[in-house]
Amino acid sequence: MDTTITHDKALRAVLLPALLACLTLAGCRSHGAAGEAPLASSSAGEAVSFPEPGKASLKEGVFADPADLRRFAPGMSKRQLYALLGTPHFNEGMWGVREWNYLFNFRTPQRGEYFTCQFQVRFDGKGIAQGGYWKPQSCAALVEPPPPPRAELPAALPREPLRLAADALFDFDSDELSAAGHRAVDAVLGQVQRASEVQRIEVVGYTDRIGSASYNQALSQRRAEAVRRALVDGGVAAEAIRAEGRGDAEPLVQCDQRSQPALIACLAPNRRVQISGRARIY
Repeated sequence: MDTTITHDKALRAVLLPALLACLTLAGCRSHGAAGEAPLASSSAGEAVSFPEPGKASLKEGVFADPADLRRFAPGMSKRQLYALLGTPHFNEGMWGVREWNYLFNFRTPQRGEYFTCQFQVRFDGKGIAQGGYWKPQSCAALVEPPPPPRAELPAALPREPLRLAADALFDFDSDELSAAGHRAVDAVLGQVQRASEVQRIEVVGYTDRIGSASYNQALSQRRAEAVRRALVDGGVAAEAIRAEGRGDAEPLVQCDQRSQPALIACLAPNRRVQISGRARIY
């Protein structure tokens, strides 16, 4: 995940409400004298001054669409700017002037309240916009492009493997998933799909110790392959998942019952299919 994007998004979430509150409390309109210090400089280093808001022909300002303001860029003609933002608010005319000034209103999170910012566009002698300036300068943050959506990383599988009881997946001595087995695989399918994007998925089959080692090894392999096929059929990339049988290795429980039914019941945790993830190597 891009930590810079995450940090920027978190910083906006903290600073923007504070900025709105600050601008609201401060009134945001400038009521200083005409000779007050400029708040910005043009690209050529020339001081930028703003007219008194009280001299505006539209003293109440207009509610601006931030999306429209984001479309402003140096190089636009006055016709383009007029179509985008409308008539300037200070009786400056369309032709022959070198700056247009606007009063734009922005609503606060309370919706019933708003504040006003001044926006000035400066032109060259041919009427081509050279830059846009805000008063106060903090208003510029309100029309910055929204941060790109954060890419959500797929969830990794937990450290402990997902254990599916073989008795719930297969009928006795079978390597074909039962109806209940398919439902059990479907229950973890989404998690495995997401994890397969960041991990290599391993499906490992196990049996209990009853029977020959060779038979148990083959049965555990077939059962692991059956679960793998079900996951691939459910949308997990085939190249991201492999199946392995380990027979009666790595038992979870040890049992010594003499009664066969009791022994089979006791050894049930050892009959399982485990799904786990390993870090991918790129």
